[in-house]
Amino acid sequence: MESLLHRYRNITVLFIAIIAQIAAVAWQVRRDNDVPLLRIWAVSAVTPVASAIENLRSGTFGVFTDFFSAHGSRDQSRQLRTERDKLKLENQLLQNELAEAQRAGSLAGFQAHTPSKMIGARVIGATTGMSSRSVLIDRGSVSGVRKGMAVVTPDGIVGKVLEVYPFASQVLTVTDAGFAAAVESQKNHTRGVLQGMGNVSAKVDYVPPGQKVEKGETFFTSGEDRIFPRGMPVGKVTAIGDDGGTFQDIFIEPFGAEAAPEEVFVIVDPVHQEIPDVRPTDSPVFLGPDAKAADANGPDAPVKGTQADQIVDQYRKIGAAQNHEYGGGAIMTSVPNFNLKVPGVNAPTGPPASSGAAGSSGAIPRRVAFGASGAPRPIARSASGATRP
Repeated sequence: MESLLHRYRNITVLFIAIIAQIAAVAWQVRRDNDVPLLRIWAVSAVTPVASAIENLRSGTFGVFTDFFSAHGSRDQSRQLRTERDKLKLENQLLQNELAEAQRAGSLAGFQAHTPSKMIGARVIGATTGMSSRSVLIDRGSVSGVRKGMAVVTPDGIVGKVLEVYPFASQVLTVTDAGFAAAVESQKNHTRGVLQGMGNVSAKVDYVPPGQKVEKGETFFTSGEDRIFPRGMPVGKVTAIGDDGGTFQDIFIEPFGAEAAPEEVFVIVDPVHQEIPDVRPTDSPVFLGPDAKAADANGPDAPVKGTQADQIVDQYRKIGAAQNHEYGGGAIMTSVPNFNLKVPGVNAPTGPPASSGAAGSSGAIPRRVAFGASGAPRPIARSASGATRP
């Protein structure tokens, strides 16, 4: 048997292959599938291997892709941070330019509305010692600055020129212990001398206890020191003390020290101006009565004008009710009865009064004329209505 199978092995294998093919075709026909079984077997055999190879490839390349992506993200994040910082810096520069433009506009408006002649200057340094507080400005004798000139800002006085150099000047500030200026309060017009205290505050000295000064009141320059023109703001009162001495202790906070100015004005030709008045906050307000609506063309329409005009109009209507003529050429023998009650004028509206009542009052005048002898003679009327003596 073995020899027989060995002898006919090829035919046997072919026969088995044909039988298997026929069975596979029969099974495929039964499943109603157009895909050949060989393709199905090939795909089924290759799919696991292809999936493993693809997973290995995607995993390997994914690691490198993520690495390069993270590196690019870090670079992009660094670039975004750089652009953000650049924008913040540009925004800050624009804000500084806007503030400088607004400050320049304020300084220009202050210079235009101040009658004193001034020149602008910039603070370029400060000198602070144990007993001296001063600043340096970039204007000197070449620009017309002289020793003793006043230095101010729109907020208030800054100080006075202490030393003058060709291209710079030293300004003694208002808070220096050696500074002094004549001042006057805005509300009570109390006069005193402003003196620095060596720090950020100052005080008003030489004010007797009888002079009234209120906390929060503003002091202005009085112009009596012939350095600062009258009407420049100085500071606001922060505290008032009275220890029973000869003068009051009035402490103020200077406006010029609060602002810490960068641009100042040197007053070359001072011109005095008035100290602004304080508007009272508790003044009473009087409201007039409501106006009554009336027909402007009606007979009872009120007369526009003063009370005297209304009285004159009332007298005119009372005279018209009595047939009285004002301003006639003839001299009247009697005047109207101004106590007569006329409806709609000085009495409630009612039925009109009869002519007999008016005649009984004796208020109807009789027109007369003077003759050559000076005696009055009556004026007669003709049938046509013309008058004849």
